Amino acid sequence: MTFAEARAAFPVLAHIAYLNAGTFGPLARKTVEAMAAEQQADLEQGRSGASYFERWLELRDELRTRLAGLVRVAAEQVALTASTTDGCNIVIAGLDLGPEDEVVTTNAEHFGLLGPLRVSGARVVVTPPDPDRILAAVTPRTRLIAVSQVLWTTGQLLPVRELREQSGVPILVDGAQSVGAIPVDAAALDFLTISGQKWLCGPDATGALVVADPERLRIARPSFLSKESSEPDGRFAPRAGARRFEPNWLSMGTVAGLIAALDLAPEWRYERSAETTSRCRAALEGKVEVLPGAATLVAFRPPEGEMPETIVTRLHEAAVVVRAIPGFELVRASCGWWTSDDDLGRLAAAL
Repeated sequence: MTFAEARAAFPVLAHIAYLNAGTFGPLARKTVEAMAAEQQADLEQGRSGASYFERWLELRDELRTRLAGLVRVAAEQVALTASTTDGCNIVIAGLDLGPEDEVVTTNAEHFGLLGPLRVSGARVVVTPPDPDRILAAVTPRTRLIAVSQVLWTTGQLLPVRELREQSGVPILVDGAQSVGAIPVDAAALDFLTISGQKWLCGPDATGALVVADPERLRIARPSFLSKESSEPDGRFAPRAGARRFEPNWLSMGTVAGLIAALDLAPEWRYERSAETTSRCRAALEGKVEVLPGAATLVAFRPPEGEMPETIVTRLHEAAVVVRAIPGFELVRASCGWWTSDDDLGRLAAAL
């Protein structure tokens, strides 16, 4: 697949410099067609019967397998969710943290991780997003390190495998800004959350949670999908592997749409994304203050006298889509494998 062919899969790119995959990736024509086909089948054939549920289960199994391969783990370690926040809540609730426990995180995390930590009952130790500072915060009371692999604010890359190895403490990795954007190997991680609608360009409300050892995490929030069998009094036998943690139904169209989106990603996506991000940084140098970062997010400070929201609005009017990072006074551009040099030129010119 050539770059031109890959880019043509996304109709929005014909008229918008779409630089906001860190929030929502662009939708491809085949993704929407797969979703629509399943919705049409539901309309005409209904949503019931043995064949319907068998197909639903088969699609879920296929999606788990595809996501597992993407991050190099076994399918049995993957639970389908509706968001990375789902995954964070599942893990943190299942660890049964209390006042005597500590969790270490950073002051640059998304609320989807910070919120669950704050209601966990544990003491939350917050450090700057520096590996040495994170490790220095670990004590004998630390039950969990909870950080993003790529910070949503600046694109800074944290060495999550090294943090796990050097601390000896279980780690929960928010992979919302890494999975699909950079190569991710979750084999040495205890927990990893995945967002489907960002860099994987899937439908809204899709995601996954990787659990290295499902038997060691309590099912704190069971759903109908958690059980293999149950008794009238509510006692139940959990499903094998990480499927026991799945909290959401997810429509047939949603599952089919994410599978279709995964099919579209070319083999060269990571190399192209990295090269494009470097070109984006170069294009912005001298125009704005660009913050350091190693992944596919490029954050910059507005020119003196301008607010981030004002810049975002002005760029949107020029058909260049970026976003402001509230609380950090930053503007953020997302560079995907579909981003063209023309997109970057339009961004620089609009600034």
